[in-house]
Amino acid sequence: MTAGRLWESAGRWLTFRLEPEAAHRMAIAGLKSGMLPVRPARPDPRLQVMTAGLSFPNPLGMAAGFDKDAEVPDELIGIGFGFAEVGTTTPKPQPGNPRPRVFRLMADRAVINRLGFNNEGHDAAFGRLVARRGRGIVGINIGANKDAEDRIADYVAGLRRFYTLASYFTINISSPNTPGLRDLQGREQLADLLSRIAEARTAEEETHKRTVPVLLKIAPDITEKGLDDIVAEVMDKSLDGMIVSNTTLSRTGISADPGEAGGLSGRPLFERSTVVLAKTRERIGPLKTLIGVGGVDSAETALGKIEAGADLVQLYTGMIYRGPGIANEIVRGLSADLDRKGAATLADLKGTKTKEWAAKAIPPA
Repeated sequence: MTAGRLWESAGRWLTFRLEPEAAHRMAIAGLKSGMLPVRPARPDPRLQVMTAGLSFPNPLGMAAGFDKDAEVPDELIGIGFGFAEVGTTTPKPQPGNPRPRVFRLMADRAVINRLGFNNEGHDAAFGRLVARRGRGIVGINIGANKDAEDRIADYVAGLRRFYTLASYFTINISSPNTPGLRDLQGREQLADLLSRIAEARTAEEETHKRTVPVLLKIAPDITEKGLDDIVAEVMDKSLDGMIVSNTTLSRTGISADPGEAGGLSGRPLFERSTVVLAKTRERIGPLKTLIGVGGVDSAETALGKIEAGADLVQLYTGMIYRGPGIANEIVRGLSADLDRKGAATLADLKGTKTKEWAAKAIPPA
């Protein structure tokens, strides 16, 4: 029986008897202990992805939100992920929103959260990242404190603080759980944000003699015009790419609405986020990096993102329901997909269904 199947029969039973945040802490502790019965699949060079100047051993990453404080990035890579993204981290520690703030929708393999960038702040994450022993790719997702007088300054502070440590940066302006944060997706504010980020990055490049890719993470609750504006600014400010997408405020696709505020993730997000992903690829062109997130919980859904135009994919909610063996199962499944389709590399399948997905309308939020 695979690690994933063992989780379904035993680990899932235990985990879902714990309050969600307690279960999350147990997962972090399990990774730290090194006792999880999971080892990475044998590397398949056909799954290697070269993008944003980086070489990813496979296209599957852990999305931000799981390892907010950079406690286990190397352990995540050790169980089969091709890369890990830590954060969102903010300059000052903050507790986030009041509990309860995470809600499982088990029938839908989904989660609603309104965590609110709870994290220990830059200092804690920096100390752990400095002490890393692993060499795998670790992105740093940066955000702004809820009470910041100048939120853009918080993003600039994050880029400057972690510039020598990050494999790449994610500018997270798309969480629905910090009031007013998504306003930064508006063109005027976004132009200001990305201009100041570009200025800071240029200064850091000159100082440290290294270039670190910067990606922008957007919401799936967006209009075609809004997407046009965002992509125009990403291109104008020479960002390296985008992550599509964060959680949704929509409740489309769930069997019962619990009436809880927050962002919805998991299987119901797959359709919406993949449509926005494909529309983004059409606008941004073939060379910029796109990471597809939302509803990835199998090799089939991971491949769906890649066919829609993603270079890389990420998951989080999928591991809640499938357990720590999910990375290996997806990676092995992607290798099997290459065999089945007669493709030499994963790059041969990228974007083969972009037009099909992009032809669909973005569902109303």
